[in-house]
Amino acid sequence: MALSIPFQDFVRLVSAITATVALAACNQTMPVANRSDLSAANREASLEGGRPMHRRVAIRTIKHTPYKRTAQISPTSYGIASFYSDDQLTANGEKFNPKAMTAAHPTLPFGTRLRVTNLATGRFVTVRINDRGPYVPGRVVDVSVSAAESLGIVDRGTAKVKLDVIN
Repeated sequence: MALSIPFQDFVRLVSAITATVALAACNQTMPVANRSDLSAANREASLEGGRPMHRRVAIRTIKHTPYKRTAQISPTSYGIASFYSDDQLTANGEKFNPKAMTAAHPTLPFGTRLRVTNLATGRFVTVRINDRGPYVPGRVVDVSVSAAESLGIVDRGTAKVKLDVIN
C-alpha cells in the first residue's frame, strides 16, 4: 500500500523543510572571548564573502563614581551635624569604630581631613572622612560618637557646625 500525497502538499512540505534548514544555518554563532577576537572574526567573515559585512554590536559599560570628581569642594561650609553609632562596615570598607575620630560626608573623598566646629560652644575636632551620609535633608556631616562627645552634641543629638577642609 503506497501513500499518495497531493502535489501541493508535497511542495509545501519541501519548502518548509528548506526554510527550516536555511534559518538554522543563519543561527550559527561562534564563541568570542574578548573584543579583539570579535573584531578579528568580523574581518574574517567579511573577507570570506567578498563583500563587507556590517554588524552592530552594542557593548555597554557602566562606570560607578561615588562623587563627581570635577566638583569644586568648598573649603568652608555651614550646616547641621549629627552623630551615629551603627556597628557596621563603612562605605570605604573599614569596620566602624565609635572611638575613632571619623565622619560621614556625602561628597568629600575618603581620607579627607575635616575640622568640625560647634558654633554654639566653639569646640572643634578634626575627623577623617571614611563613610557616606548623612541621608537626612539639611544635615551636612555625621560624626562618630567619640567626635560627638568632643564637640558636646551627644545630649542634643545635632548641632549647627562649621566645616573646614584641612587636606
